[in-house]
Order: sequence, then C-alpha cells, then structure tokens
Amino acid sequence: MSKTLLFNALRCKETERPGWVPFVGVHGGFLINKKAEEYLRNSELIVQGLSKAIELYKPDGLPIVFDLQIEAEILGCELQWYEETPPSVVSHPLQVDKWIEDLPEFDISKGRLPIIEKACRILANAVGTDIALYGLVTGPFTLSAHLRGSELFYDLLAEPNKVHELMEFSKCVGYKMIDFYLNSGCEVIAIVDPMTSQISPEHFHDFVAPYLNFLFEKIKEAGALGSLFVCGDATKNLEVMCKTMCHQISIDENIPLELASRIAHSYGKSVGGNLKLTSVLLFGKPTDAKLDAIRCIDSAGTKGFVLSPGCDIPYAVPPENLIAVAEMVHNSYQRQVARATLSPSVEDTFDDIQIPDYSSQPFIQVDCITLDSTACAPCLFTVDCALKAKELCPDVEVVVVEHKIKSREGMGFMKKLGVKSIPAICIDGKIAFASTIPDAQSLAQIIQNEARRKRNK
Repeated sequence: MSKTLLFNALRCKETERPGWVPFVGVHGGFLINKKAEEYLRNSELIVQGLSKAIELYKPDGLPIVFDLQIEAEILGCELQWYEETPPSVVSHPLQVDKWIEDLPEFDISKGRLPIIEKACRILANAVGTDIALYGLVTGPFTLSAHLRGSELFYDLLAEPNKVHELMEFSKCVGYKMIDFYLNSGCEVIAIVDPMTSQISPEHFHDFVAPYLNFLFEKIKEAGALGSLFVCGDATKNLEVMCKTMCHQISIDENIPLELASRIAHSYGKSVGGNLKLTSVLLFGKPTDAKLDAIRCIDSAGTKGFVLSPGCDIPYAVPPENLIAVAEMVHNSYQRQVARATLSPSVEDTFDDIQIPDYSSQPFIQVDCITLDSTACAPCLFTVDCALKAKELCPDVEVVVVEHKIKSREGMGFMKKLGVKSIPAICIDGKIAFASTIPDAQSLAQIIQNEARRKRNK
C-alpha cells in the first residue's frame, strides 16, 4: 500500500522505491483553474484540486494546504492576497508597543481552519486508506517572526528572555494545531519553520530546539509521524535539526542531498527533498524533471527517503513535469531507460538579460534575489530588511529591486550575479548576504560604505 511505503520511508527504513510527496498547495487551484485566494477559502475547491493532483501525480502523501499564514491570520496579522501564491503577512502585531497578552485568543474555530477541517475530513474518508494526509504547522520561530517582525532577530541578541517567552507562546499554538490536524484525519505532521535557516546553530539549539522537541514529542505520543521542514541554505543547521525528536528532515535544493542523507541517517532520521523547484519543475521540460528525479533518487537511495520539492509547488508548474517525476518514482525500468537515453535541455544562458552598469549609476542598487517575497517568509523579511536599511540612509539615494526566481528575469539575475543560495542581498552587483537575513543597521552601514567608495572613486 502506498501509505505504508511512505510511513516506512519516514521511519528511515529500506523501501522498494522512494516515497513521493509533491507539496501541492496553490498548484491545486491551478489544476482546476481557480486563483489562489478563491482556492484557499473554499473546502470544496481544495478537495477538487487535491483529487486532481492524486489522479495525475499518484502520490503517497499530500498536504491539505501549504499556507504558513493560517495561524498568523487568526492572531491578528494582516494578510495581502495574490492570485498565484498563498497570502503574505504584511503587519506584525507585536512590532510596536504590544505584547502577547494583547493578541487575540488562538481558537481553532476561527480564520480558515473550519474550511481546512472540512476538506481534510472529506479527503480522509475518500483517500485516507491509501494516501497519507499531511498537516502543515507553522513552526514556532517562523510564527514568532510573523508576530514580531524583523525585530525578532535583534531580540535574539538583546532580549533573549523575550524571545523565549514568544517561542513558548508559539509552541502552544503549534500544540493546538497538531491536535487540530490529527483530529481532522492527518497522519503526518510537518512543522514548517523556514526562518530557522537564517540563524546560527547556537541560536537554533538555544531558542528553537526545545520548542520543536515539545511538539515532536506530542506527535510521537499520538502515534503520528513528524517532519521538520526548512527551506534555504540550512546546511549549517543540519546537525542540530537532526538532533531534534522529528522522524524526518525535509530540505530544498540549497542543501546537497547526499550530505543531508548522510547526516540524517547517522541520527536515525529520514530525509525528504530536493527536487529543483523553479529551474526544473517550473521552467524545465519533462525530460529535465525525469533527470532531476533520478538525480535525487540516486543521491539518497531508497532507505529513509521521500522525494519531494523543497517548498510549495509554484502555481503554474506544468503538470506534465510532475507526471514525469511520478513515472520515475513508480517505474524502475523507465528510470533505467531515462538514465541511458535522456539528455538535459540546453541550459538557458540568459544572454538577453543584462545587469546594470552599477558603477555608472548615481545611486546604490540593492538587489534582493528571492524565491518570491509574497510566498516565502525568509524572502519577505529579506526585502523588508532592505527597505528598512534604505530608510536608515536618508543621505544616500538607494534603489531596492526584488528579483523573484519564479520568473526567468529573476533566474537570469541570480545567475549573472553569481548567487548560489537564496534569499540573497547584493549591493551594486556584489553579494553582501546569502541565505542570511542581516539586521537593517548592518545593511545600512554597508550601503553607506559603498556610497562613500563610489563618491571617492
């Protein structure tokens, strides 16, 4: 049975093939020709979108929704909605002179949770015998960042007790969400904490691990399986992630899969990932998707491995690319044929995309290379940091430009600026920060230094 194989893979056992969990979020809306906001606000549409994904992609497991703003919305964060991504948080209720006691009560009857519960129960009854449903819980550090904003990173150094107090609150929200999903029919709980890729192993150990362990212990006591899902270049945190009480770590393409598998297996953890989200699934052809699936399978093997993309599948990914991945998962003979006969598409050189002549510009240009700040929490905070740094430089003309690698232009800028991991900040064409969110003051100082250098040139 498909679900049994997935459970064995999550428990770091040898399986006849890898598990296969395409993270279908708003892409489910694309499959039924509905925009993201309408899709995420309607249980019937969620069921239709995921049913279509099951028909096309033959998964072993699927998330009900992939939206890390659900808890934040209930707690008073304002959201901005878009047609092709989940909403993004645009206000942080704890950023000014308010604290936890000023937040609304977290109630699972509020927000969009009743919609999600209805969709979950329908799907559990319809496909739950064969397919594992995932409940995605916003990790405590990411939820804390939604509530506190970029000040959270300053607090790590200046107000550690405040961070622990907020993390304790966010942990309690996560506890309620775990109960919610388990009671609704989910059997795998993924704690999705992308912001943890932006902190040091020491900060992860001190400020994140204790709260994650509480949540994973809760999941284990309920007889369910728990995955720790990060994005970005969290290579430095692989060891501390694997020391938590999760069953699995799930990563994206920024982390070498061989390295992640080796470290995870040494701690008895399985690993999930790391199909290339944009360059292959979004912009590639079925041949590229097949070869990337083979790369992942050959790198990780069939012990404790679940093939998946590193994040929410972009809205308009061509279904034929995911169908091609599914074929490689389910048909070992076709994998052999593909290895012997397929060649990747000609790599795009982006010759038509020109980066500016930064030295001749009268202003300082801050390029933010992101997945998409409307859909990726670390990317949102990166752009926010750049805009705040600009405000701290009133005597310098600063232009902030976001380049989303969900577009070809963004991919071209990323390649031509030599950026290897995202989110990244470049100052006048030079990489200043990669997969690390600086504080606005530090970034402002770099901008001012570059402005002085430019004036004195």
